[in-house]
Amino acid sequence: MLTVKDVMVPEVVTISPYSTLREALSMMKERQVKSLVVERQHAHDAYGMLSYRELLDTVVAQDGDVDLLNVYDAATIPAITVNEDLSVRQAAALMSRYHLSRLVVVEGSQLVGLLAMNDILARLMEELT
Repeated sequence: MLTVKDVMVPEVVTISPYSTLREALSMMKERQVKSLVVERQHAHDAYGMLSYRELLDTVVAQDGDVDLLNVYDAATIPAITVNEDLSVRQAAALMSRYHLSRLVVVEGSQLVGLLAMNDILARLMEELT
């Protein structure tokens, strides 16, 4: 059985919820990523997700100011998290059901990776060829 751990990307770029959207955009450009995991401020907090989708909505559609708005204002918090031992089939079903492109991967309550729809499909294509 293929698990999330087999397909996920373990190098996750994180950002503080108090960073500005300008800082988030700069980090995304610099690190060449399409999403950032929003850090927890306390152990009982949930992780969040800031992706192109949230930025498009907040900055472009709603004409938000990248210098006045913080990551917290635009991010999806809480992000849906899955355990690294979950099967890829179950993760894909979750993504499909809730129209998600990415899932935050945790081991216990610690961030260990990010699973993107593209990673699952790339693995599928690799196995088919």
